[in-house]
Amino acid sequence: MKRRNRFTIPSKYILFALTLLCVGTMSVSFLTDFDGGILNSVSGYVLIPVQKGINAAGGWARSRVDNLADLQQINEENQSLKEQVAELTLENNMLMQERYELQELRDLYNLDSDYSDLNKIAANVIGKDTGNWFNMFIIDKGSSDGIKVDMNVIAGGGLVGIVTKTGPDWAQVRSIIDDMSNVSAMILKNSDLCYVRGDLEMMSEGTLQLNQLRDQNDEVESGDKVVTSYASAKYHKGILIGYVNELAVDSNNLTKSGSITPAVDFEHLSTVLVITDLKQQVDESQADATEEDTLLDETTEAE
Repeated sequence: MKRRNRFTIPSKYILFALTLLCVGTMSVSFLTDFDGGILNSVSGYVLIPVQKGINAAGGWARSRVDNLADLQQINEENQSLKEQVAELTLENNMLMQERYELQELRDLYNLDSDYSDLNKIAANVIGKDTGNWFNMFIIDKGSSDGIKVDMNVIAGGGLVGIVTKTGPDWAQVRSIIDDMSNVSAMILKNSDLCYVRGDLEMMSEGTLQLNQLRDQNDEVESGDKVVTSYASAKYHKGILIGYVNELAVDSNNLTKSGSITPAVDFEHLSTVLVITDLKQQVDESQADATEEDTLLDETTEAE
């Protein structure tokens, strides 16, 4: 069975017809008022709302683009300000740290002047036991720097502690607030002997134990200075320990006990001075000097 041929219009005829329609419409518009009437009405109802919609959409899109540009600029400025704040904060922290270190160095300088007759070496604290207090800590100077066991350590207002162990480039220090510490002391104004014992529990109130004080004349008062005594086997004489806080008569009615406020801030230690002269060496040299003076006097008398 043969298939029927489908009827088609050649494309050239369609093009020709559209051309005639356009030419005819142009002629009518030119010769009559057709475009000013019907076409204007049609465009008024159809094209103008579409144009308004397009304008509104374009305006909204443009405002969104502007807002996004402004937001991006604000974000960039905010990020820049954050970086500036971080830099200023870091700079401020560094200045505060330098100010604190400068004050520490001034304190050490003043302390060095107070004990100018003793040789000293500065050291930095590089480690400590757990907890808030510097009862046991490590410094960055050791045996290669001349540090030895039993050397006295001072800082800030006075006595910190004593060297207990040494390595080539480090040393361990036990401070006077440690529970194992016991320092032979005396009241500065009258040389009455006593003992200052470490007590970490009492340090929570900022005080240390003062025991076996013989104050027969009741001369010792709150605020009196407590220093290391001449009878101490390891500590040099006259190093400030702290200030009398309170006293009470013991049950034996012969001695007094109480508490003192330490001169050193044992919660914030970073730099210390190590006295490189051992107490025994100083005592021996003083004894030798005294013996030489005695021999000299005897020789002079004989002459």
